[in-house]
Amino acid sequence: MTAPVFLVDPAALDGSPSAVVLDGPEGRHAVAVRRLQPGEEVVLTDGAGRGAAGVVAAVEGRDRLTVEVRELRAEPAPAPTVTVVQALPKGDRGELAVETMTEAGVDAVVPWAAARCVTQWRGDRGTKSLAKWRSTAREAAKQARRLRFPEVAEPVTTRQLLPLLAAADFAAVLHEEGAAPLATAPLPAAGSLVLVVGPEGGVAPEELAAFAEAGAGAYRLGPTVLRTSTAGVAAASVLLARTGRWS
Repeated sequence: MTAPVFLVDPAALDGSPSAVVLDGPEGRHAVAVRRLQPGEEVVLTDGAGRGAAGVVAAVEGRDRLTVEVRELRAEPAPAPTVTVVQALPKGDRGELAVETMTEAGVDAVVPWAAARCVTQWRGDRGTKSLAKWRSTAREAAKQARRLRFPEVAEPVTTRQLLPLLAAADFAAVLHEEGAAPLATAPLPAAGSLVLVVGPEGGVAPEELAAFAEAGAGAYRLGPTVLRTSTAGVAAASVLLARTGRWS
């Protein structure tokens, strides 16, 4: 069975520890839900690229166990980084998008309140929705056995998005009428790649114009039109494969 992954405080992995105590919500999940027993293998991570593989040495109560560390691991920072700007979808399709993009290896997700978004994040609803996206990313990263978890940023407006696009080494807007296919776009070997995924109603003309001025060209994925919840993972997969991140 594949060893489950648990998130620990970064300080727990400082100084090449021989043992790490897992408690709190993660410890409760390990003991009460996963029902781990001494001798079973686990992987611990700080979510920022460091990890430890080991075995359960002892279980205490319902929310605490001690892991004997057998191997320390470090995952290098990705190059180039891949950020997906995701327009807010309806219902739970936002969590679906975050989950699949995290599993694929995206480094950051930026929620975007596009002009044609039906869903709006305001007040408590926005706070809860952002928390769901972040929780989804965290759990998907653990499921995918990632040592470096993706960041889910604060939501942005179109105006707030422009500096991110201008600073990127490559920026693209997915659009069915894009002049060139994303599969043949010239990509840098390092730096930052940013993809913009529009809402179900498409990216508005004034947004396309603003993005182009910021340096983000319009690219198409292929002959079919994908939903907003699946376009991000498809496009990110193209970039991850082409840049060698998947090699």
